[in-house]
Amino acid sequence: MKVVIFAGGLGTRISEETDIRPKPMVEIGGKPILWHIMKMYSHYGFNDFVICLGYKGYVIKEYFMNYFLHNSDISIDLGNNKMEILGTKSDNFKVTLVDTGLNTKTAGRLQQIKKYVGTETFMLTYGDGVCDVDISKLLEFHKSHQKIATVTAIQLDARFGGMDMSNTGQVLSFKEKSKDEGKWINGGFFVLNAEVFDVLEGDMSNMMWEDEPLEKLTKSGELVAYQYDGFWKCMDALRDKIELEELWQSGQAKWKKW
Repeated sequence: MKVVIFAGGLGTRISEETDIRPKPMVEIGGKPILWHIMKMYSHYGFNDFVICLGYKGYVIKEYFMNYFLHNSDISIDLGNNKMEILGTKSDNFKVTLVDTGLNTKTAGRLQQIKKYVGTETFMLTYGDGVCDVDISKLLEFHKSHQKIATVTAIQLDARFGGMDMSNTGQVLSFKEKSKDEGKWINGGFFVLNAEVFDVLEGDMSNMMWEDEPLEKLTKSGELVAYQYDGFWKCMDALRDKIELEELWQSGQAKWKKW
């Protein structure tokens, strides 16, 4: 089963890192977050990836073209113009890199890779978010409801704590940060049947996947949420990158199951 990853956005909210590289190539623990996402899927046996490129897509192409160099020790004999790769540290990835346009929005990017996924069920996620969801259980859930699309729904951690107070200002209870239990959001990690391309009709280059396509699937009763209350984190801004790096360095990266 193929895994499609959106990796073409401009990443403007983390411009401190994305002036020279696309957001999926921003590193956590010395590896691109894109690599972390792929390792998550690979842990469950999914190694066939289709990556939707856009902004600075050549950086991602270069990374995989020189994957052995990036991930192995090498010996270079300049006098004899020879190079030897030592102790290969490779991964069992098959990677299809598709240039889906600089300014194309997510629905258009997905529409363009139809020919690479064919008529089979596939998975889809964003190139800037990690999670410790059990992919095999997610897939089982998708098969059980027999609808076109499954989205992993998550609850965000509140950024601040809260207080309950009386009319006079007396603090009645003090609450540390917790999950926003009243709101579920799109956390990515989709499972999609090939019929999903039926809602991607016409020119979708200026359409977000999260707008009309998902709204159509919702109205037709073909979108089901896999409610997940475990770890999820999107690298939306620099503070998120710093938090993910701290989790990795402290050995608390819950998404690392490999």
